[in-house]
Amino acid sequence: MSSLGHPKVLTLPEFLAKKAAFPPGFRLVFTNGCYDILHPGHVDLLARARALGDGLILGLNSDASVRRIKGELAGPPRPVNSEDERAFVLAGLSSVDFVVLFEEDTPLELIQAVRPQVLVKGGDWDVARIVGREVVEQDGGQVVSLPLLPGYSTTGLIEKLTRQGS
Repeated sequence: MSSLGHPKVLTLPEFLAKKAAFPPGFRLVFTNGCYDILHPGHVDLLARARALGDGLILGLNSDASVRRIKGELAGPPRPVNSEDERAFVLAGLSSVDFVVLFEEDTPLELIQAVRPQVLVKGGDWDVARIVGREVVEQDGGQVVSLPLLPGYSTTGLIEKLTRQGS
């Protein structure tokens, strides 16, 4: 991690060491995403996800992963903010207890390692399509698709900024 390091930003082995000390019955919630430009929709979703358990781990797509997922969109190349910057800002939110970066295009490997009791995505994801659903449900956990706060998206925000800059 760069000079923007934050104590909530952990490697997977660091997180797993902390998880080993969780008390019995600790309900771990997991969500993931790019979180390129943080907006009210993100903050709302993360707060509601955290309310579903005792701690929230956010799997954050690395810069390389974001580039592969988002491709070439109109406007600036993605991600706009680096993984260090995104991790630092997200770790500053009270609703986020842990941030772990992942390099893959999906969080499946991270979910398999973390084994959360609750898996959360935004309402634009049907529960049947949520990556890692089978892992969490096999362990007796819960998979939730939370409604999104209307009117907020990173892509929409970038498009708006691009139009204003023209």
